[in-house]
Amino acid sequence: MAGLPRVDLVIVHRDKPDAVLRTVERFLAQSLVPRIAVVDNGSPAATLDRLRAELPAGVELIEAGSNTGFGPAANIGFRWFLRHDPAPWLAVCPHDAHPLPGCLERLVAVAGAQERAGLASADVGDALTPVIDRYFGAIPAPATVTDGWEPAGYPHGTLMLARRECLESVGLFDERYFAYCEEAELAIRAKRAGWQVGVVRGAEVRNTDVGSRADVVDYLQLRNTLLMVREHSGRYHATIRLLIAVWDLLAGLVSPGRRGPYWAPRARLLAIAHHLRRRYGPPPEALFGEPGTRPSSAAATSGRTRTR
Repeated sequence: MAGLPRVDLVIVHRDKPDAVLRTVERFLAQSLVPRIAVVDNGSPAATLDRLRAELPAGVELIEAGSNTGFGPAANIGFRWFLRHDPAPWLAVCPHDAHPLPGCLERLVAVAGAQERAGLASADVGDALTPVIDRYFGAIPAPATVTDGWEPAGYPHGTLMLARRECLESVGLFDERYFAYCEEAELAIRAKRAGWQVGVVRGAEVRNTDVGSRADVVDYLQLRNTLLMVREHSGRYHATIRLLIAVWDLLAGLVSPGRRGPYWAPRARLLAIAHHLRRRYGPPPEALFGEPGTRPSSAAATSGRTRTR
C-alpha cells in the first residue's frame, strides 16, 4: 500500500499444508501485501511436494530439514530476508495464523508512528496485555488500551512485527528456547537497548489451535521461564522462581485444584532437572509419546499459546 514501508513475513510451518496455504492466501489478500517466506520445520516429503506445487509464485519455501522449533525457524527466515534486500519491517507468525482484513496495514502504520518502536504484535482478541514479571517471566495482565498502541512487556508471537534496525542491533531469537518465551527474551534485550515494545489494538489476528501435547507445553513453558528469569532477573529471583516451581509441582500432586490446564508432573520434573543441568533446545523425545502424537501444529513449533 502506498505510503507504508514494505514488510517481509516469515511463516513457520510443520506438516499442516492446508493451514499454511490458507495463511499465505490471507496475507496476500491484506491491504499491505508482504513478501513471504515459508520456513518448513521438517515436514514429510509429500507435504513439501505439495507446497512446492501450490504455494503462489513469489512465495519462498525454505526447508529447515528438521523440527528446529519456532525461534530457530523464524531466525532462518529472518536471516534469509536480511541477505536479500530486507524490508524496513520483518514479521513472523505460525502456519495457522488468521489475520483479519487490514491487520498488517494497521500494525505497521501504528508501530511506525511510535518513536523507537522496535517490536510490536497484533491484537489476539483476549483483552490481555503480555507483561514480564521478574519472578514469573511472561504472564498476561488486563489490557489498558482498546485502540491503537499499548506498551507491553513483550509481543505476541501469533503475529510479531520487528523493525529491521532493532533486530540488527539486538540480535534474533535465542535458539535455546526452541518455543515459548523466546519473544519475551528478545523483548527484554530490545528494551534494554532503548527500543519500545507494544501491542497494536485494532490490528486483529487469531490463532486458536494449541495442537501440542500438554506435557510438551508444560515442559517448555517452565524450563524456558526458569532460563529467562535466571539470565535476566538475577540469582535471587531465579532461586525464588525455582523454589516456586518445586512447590507448584508438589502442591499439584496432592491437590488437583492447584493444577493448570497443561498439568504434566513428569514434564515439570524434567524441566526443572534440565534447567539445573543447563539442557535447553528441543524437548526430550520421551515427551512426545507414541508415534503420531508428536506436535504438528504451530503451538509446539511456535509457542503461541501461553498459560500460567
